[in-house]
Amino acid sequence: MRESSLLPAAWPPTSYTLLDFGGGRKLEQFGSVRLDRPCPAARAIQPSAPHLWDSAAIRVDRAGKPSREPPQHWEIRVAPQVRFRLRVTPFGHVGVFPEQISNWNWITQYLRRCGGAEKRVLNLFAYTGGATMAALLGGASQVVHVDASEPAVKWARANARLSGWQDAPVRWIVDDARKFVRREYRRGRTYDLVIMDPPTWGHGSRGQRWEIARDLESLLVDCSALVRSSSSAAMLVSAHCTAPHPSQIATWLAAAMDQPATAQRLQLPCADGRQLDAGFAVRCVAPEVASR
Repeated sequence: MRESSLLPAAWPPTSYTLLDFGGGRKLEQFGSVRLDRPCPAARAIQPSAPHLWDSAAIRVDRAGKPSREPPQHWEIRVAPQVRFRLRVTPFGHVGVFPEQISNWNWITQYLRRCGGAEKRVLNLFAYTGGATMAALLGGASQVVHVDASEPAVKWARANARLSGWQDAPVRWIVDDARKFVRREYRRGRTYDLVIMDPPTWGHGSRGQRWEIARDLESLLVDCSALVRSSSSAAMLVSAHCTAPHPSQIATWLAAAMDQPATAQRLQLPCADGRQLDAGFAVRCVAPEVASR
């Protein structure tokens, strides 16, 4: 375990800053690039610094198309062992959700509290690897990184190499999360921590349709079968959906795990002191570990 590798509580200003938001958009600084892109959570809000917006190097339209191509080597880091290579995707994303830093901190600290060197972690809907690298920082003995998108898994592996984790104990899996979890149960495999950041809707690796309102509850039940034998069993679910409500997800998760679950909003601090709503996290932890 790398004792010097704890994540900071907030992004280094040289890597990420939320400069302003409002009018359905947000103005962000990712490393050397100032980006103006859509943000549904900012629709009913007025920008506080209109004079800043003309300084954006790239403006992403509602279709996800950037006004110009970003630099070829566009990178940011949270810490030396958590780095991301960025690019603008067809959905207007850039390869990292900055609000996830609080979850990454929680993952790292949780694993350290319960002896991460003996803990196995399953990361579903794992995208470009932020939570996977956080689990490695926590000292996880193995991380299984699962995403239905092959390009996303390749991107995550590239981020891991960039961060120095090329030889880390990670299984990189392109698969539908639901099918993978069921197969792991049949194989008798178990985990100590399951992480997931599911989209509101999407498609599996072979076109299987995913709808969070319809499919999440059963997935939580299936995942609970993989972790309930562990004395330090925990699950973390984050999302950006409006339905189901976070309290409903907490109820589902608590029932599946037979232990308390708590929900909290995720927020991005703005340079002017405001907070931008950025989804939520629901965490379920064994009481004996939570009290440590």
